[in-house]
Amino acid sequence: MKASRNEEGPAEVLQEAKQAGETRRQKWAWVERTVWTDRMLEALEQGVKGGVWFSLIDKVYRPETLRRAWQKVKANKGGAGTDHQTLEEFEGELEQNLNKLQEELRTGSYQTRPILRVYIEKPGSRDKRPLGIPCVRDRVVQSAVRFVVEPIFERIFHPQSYGFRPERGGKDALREVDRLLKAGYTWVVDADLENCFGSIPHEPMLREIKQHIGDGRMLGLLEAFLKQGIMEGLAQWTPEEGTPQGAVMSPLMANIYLNSVDGAMATAGYRMVRYADDFVILCGSREEAEGALIQMQGQMTEKGLRINPDKTRLVDVGAPGQGFDFLGYHFEGGTRWPRSKSLKKLKGAIRKETGRSNGHSLECTIAKVNGTLRGWFEYFKHSNGRIFPRLDQWIRRRLRSILRRHHRQKGISRGYDHYRWPNRYFRAAGLFSLEDAHRALLQSS
Repeated sequence: MKASRNEEGPAEVLQEAKQAGETRRQKWAWVERTVWTDRMLEALEQGVKGGVWFSLIDKVYRPETLRRAWQKVKANKGGAGTDHQTLEEFEGELEQNLNKLQEELRTGSYQTRPILRVYIEKPGSRDKRPLGIPCVRDRVVQSAVRFVVEPIFERIFHPQSYGFRPERGGKDALREVDRLLKAGYTWVVDADLENCFGSIPHEPMLREIKQHIGDGRMLGLLEAFLKQGIMEGLAQWTPEEGTPQGAVMSPLMANIYLNSVDGAMATAGYRMVRYADDFVILCGSREEAEGALIQMQGQMTEKGLRINPDKTRLVDVGAPGQGFDFLGYHFEGGTRWPRSKSLKKLKGAIRKETGRSNGHSLECTIAKVNGTLRGWFEYFKHSNGRIFPRLDQWIRRRLRSILRRHHRQKGISRGYDHYRWPNRYFRAAGLFSLEDAHRALLQSS
């Protein structure tokens, strides 16, 4: 019997190790497996000596890592950078391009190319948002670097952060805000960070990274991404601060830089929900909210960032007529609905698809409108139900105006048209109804 127990011991240990390995793989299912082997994941969980990782650059230039990075870049689409090379052109000579990147990274001769600066419209605003478009080759390298370093930092990130993190997102952040409001934390610090991505100071950012990465060549790459040149028209310059919005590594770098703020606020006992540079702090009283704002202002000052005083306020959501916006929603009076900018953006998209002289058939127009509405509803389906019938009514009115045009009648839809083309007409034509979808959602839940 004694011999039998000795034989069973190692088998039990092996079984436990196998189960631990399976649990680890499930926990880290999102990592790039060409980089993060079981052995590396085990080291990640147990911790490396001094908490600093070395020997990382060779994992970036592995052929399989670069190939997976290319697949990621291709899936994300995007335009050409300052070298004018498109995704299709890069793919046309894929093997040659990947081999060249591998050799440059291996020998240390790789150099970034300037980022193309463009401006995109801000929904519901006349202002425009600066966007940086790196060249395709640089997006491939940044994706490969992110494959390697993201798990290192993801292990230390605090749970208050939801933006641009694997297996987390805006809906998770909204659920947490809703949970805290229902738990009675109805005093809210609604703060605005001024140009966070464009203001992150480079040297403090690099110091944060060096606490966990000791590979000199990897640090050189990350510094090169931070100090990558920017080209706007004929002008070119090297930024002294900030990480460009649009670059693959920018969201991760912002999370790295703000992670210590997350930790400090949690240690102080404040319930903060952050999505990238957008955050709210939910408190149980005005006094607590005032203290949270002071704490946050101090943290951001230490980081070299600034809270915009004109766009920052304390809100008592329990008081009539008071509310706040967060991630596209407006919270007020124990419920929520799409904020005004979200509605304006939706209506702008619908207007483009329902112009009276667009030349498309009603069937084609409804197909386009349905695609927009389904995507919008998937995000805003947990809104107060009163918003959906009004939107449905507005959309049907625009479609009736198109039908008037088809019948050689001028002007927008008016009273009699409602009887000529009643709601059931559009239901039969396959128009997606926000009200019906919301009703079905409530019934199913």
